Amino acid sequence: MGAPRFDRTDFLAVARALAAEHGPAAVTIGSVTERLAAPKGSFYHRFASRDLLLGELWLEGVLSFQRGFFAAIEAGDGLEAALHTPRWVRGNLDDACLLLLYSRHDFVQGEWPAPLKRGVAEQAQRLQSCLAEFARRTFGDDGPEALRRAQFVLHDVPGGAVKPHLQRREPPPPVVDDLIRLAYTAVVAAGLRPDLGARNGDRRE
Repeated sequence: MGAPRFDRTDFLAVARALAAEHGPAAVTIGSVTERLAAPKGSFYHRFASRDLLLGELWLEGVLSFQRGFFAAIEAGDGLEAALHTPRWVRGNLDDACLLLLYSRHDFVQGEWPAPLKRGVAEQAQRLQSCLAEFARRTFGDDGPEALRRAQFVLHDVPGGAVKPHLQRREPPPPVVDDLIRLAYTAVVAAGLRPDLGARNGDRRE
């Protein structure tokens, strides 16, 4: 007996393309199997439901992005973590459109499929841990204000800077990196406690 004509990666690739072109709502069992020229039974042999397909698609994209982001935070390089967004977007335009133009609730509404719940929870917990680690190291604590600053420079600014380009389905130009760098430097400098700045070798006159 020969190898199966279609595998999970084929269905995910088609779902990714459809979602990037028309949004997650365009991904249906019918649209995926039609574009892939696969029987619906082949789909159900690999995915129990449309929610499971879309959930896997979202989680796969998130984990792809966060590998580099987490590595930069764990290496103690917050600026590199902020600049990871435009750099990753350039190499992963379809995934970037899905992650930054839509929320996870656009993929799966209500309860997530049981096979994915653990992965989603682990992803969210690790993200919060990284933000808290960055806040403590950069601003001296992980209270609400410091966490908001951390989210702003690591998530809000980079995401907002690349979003207009994703809406035009184009890679962000190099000036985006320059703007993120300027915003990061200004916010971090403004948020440093005097004693923390001294410990970090801050010798501004």
